[in-house]
Order: sequence, then C-alpha cells, then structure tokens
Amino acid sequence: MRTSATHTAQGRYARLRLLAAAVTAGAISLTTLTACGSSDDSSSSSSSSPSSTASTPAKAAAPVTVQDPWAKAADSGMTAVFGTLVNTTDSKVTVVSATSTVSKKTELHEVADVEGKPVMRPKKGGFVIPAQGNHQLQPGADHLMLMGLDKAVKPGDEVTVTLTLKDGKTVRFTAVAKAFAGGKENYSSGMDSDMKMKKD
Repeated sequence: MRTSATHTAQGRYARLRLLAAAVTAGAISLTTLTACGSSDDSSSSSSSSPSSTASTPAKAAAPVTVQDPWAKAADSGMTAVFGTLVNTTDSKVTVVSATSTVSKKTELHEVADVEGKPVMRPKKGGFVIPAQGNHQLQPGADHLMLMGLDKAVKPGDEVTVTLTLKDGKTVRFTAVAKAFAGGKENYSSGMDSDMKMKKD
C-alpha cells in the first residue's frame, strides 16, 4: 500500500513539474514575441519618420514683400493702392503688371510733372526694385491704379492685389482701404480733374 501511494505521489509530482515547465516556457515565448513586436514597431516607426520628414518641401521665400499696403477708399470709378515694395533677393526685381479683386483693370502708374502740371500715366518699364532694396508707392508718385471698380471700396474693406514680376513669378498681398484726401489725388477722369490720365 505504501509503495502504491508513494508511486502515486511521485507521479503527481512529476506531472506538476511538467505543467510548471510548460507554463514557464509559454511565458518565455510570449515575452519574446512581445519584445519582437515592440522592436518591429519601433523600427517601422523610425524608418517611416525620416521619409515623411524628407518629403515635406521647404517653402521658398517670396522675392518681393509689401510693407504697410493700403488702398484709397472710393465709391466708384478709380482708386489706387500704395505701400512699400521690398526686394528680398540679391538681384534687381521688376514688377511689370498687376491685377486686383475689385477692378476690371489695374495699371502701374507714375505721377510726372508735365508743363508744370502733375500728370498721371502708366509707368514705362514697370517698377524696378533694387537688390535688397525697396520701392515706394505713395500718393503723388508711383502707385497701383485700380480702374473700373466693380464695387465701392469702403474704409476697412480688403483689396487683394496680385503683382506679376518680369520672370513670370507672382506675388499676392492684401491692402486695407482707408479714407484719404491728401496728395492732390483725384481719380476721376472728368475734364475738371486735378490730374489728367495720359497714355503716352
């Protein structure tokens, strides 16, 4: 009887040892798999991260910026946009044309003295901005003329203007309208205008 009981106890003990060994082996395998999974995730994430960063192109700086742009408020007809054109490059830049969101036509104008009278006319050769320099647009001098307004431009309204450079690049900016009566500016084209439109 004792021998049988001893054999039974030894058999149970052996089975328990086998079970414990199996559980331990399973835990080791699970840990190994988990560790491998973490390693794969890490390597996958590190390998995809540089490619996504490398695929994002750097934004090129605009060759021309416009400081303090503003437009003269007007109910109809014509008005003008002023500001300072700043050349951010090491070569001269020429503005050759422009468009706006509020006028049928936009021209590059200058005010010249002709026989003692201020005459407003298109600027021959466009606005030339020296390398790393600037070009002033102001009442009584060079300006962007907005002709054939589609709607009234009230103080506080935003006017979007797009400049075209000689090399074909474009620069867009927004000018805020304000009331202005100085500089002897009169943008009507009637016979009694203080400034006459001249197309020569």
